[in-house]
Amino acid sequence: MSPCIKVCRVDRDSGLCVACLRTLGEISDWWGMRDDQKRAVLADLPNRRGRVPPSSGGA
Repeated sequence: MSPCIKVCRVDRDSGLCVACLRTLGEISDWWGMRDDQKRAVLADLPNRRGRVPPSSGGA
């Protein structure tokens, strides 16, 4: 259920991975998060897309 696509690169300005759009904290905590926490992150990913500049390779 992880959104990871194995392209881990964090945009310095937004603090988001340019591929999966999660923060470093969310990435490191993912497997320890409850299902409802994971669903909340997943539901917010479309809102994050605009925070990663296209030149960063955003998903």
